[in-house]
Amino acid sequence: MFFWFVGLSVVLVTMVFSSPALDYRLVMLGSVVPLLDGLTGGAWVLHTLLASVVALGIVMLATRGRRLVRRRWLGIPIGMFVHLVLDGVWTNTNLFWWPAFGASFEGEPLPETTRGGLVVVMEVIGLLVLVWGARRFGLASPEARRRFLRTGQLPREAVG
Repeated sequence: MFFWFVGLSVVLVTMVFSSPALDYRLVMLGSVVPLLDGLTGGAWVLHTLLASVVALGIVMLATRGRRLVRRRWLGIPIGMFVHLVLDGVWTNTNLFWWPAFGASFEGEPLPETTRGGLVVVMEVIGLLVLVWGARRFGLASPEARRRFLRTGQLPREAVG
């Protein structure tokens, strides 16, 4: 699953935060970072609340005193948090709250691999949400599209 996370993360975060200055490219990137757990053969640290909290802490500490830089890089941990919600990881106590209920990831499948044929439906929904979001946030305009690709920002009038 890819488009499910990318499409829904950018639209949900835009609607919740209403911030035209956030780098939504990094929100989308953050939303797929936990998929890197697939390289381990199953769910691992990136599918835990701890990983998202640590990522947030690193961004906050590394950007102390640099508000604009912070605003840009906050997109990654925000996207990681959204991934946990969209993936339903919060329903798996051992994985979500790791290491509070045990340190082993033994036998934990990637949540993305447990949905069978529903994955195709979710990916189509993600693509449709991306198309809807591009229209809703004014990315049909070449100027707005260039700005988004260059800065990750959406047009102020479309967000607020």
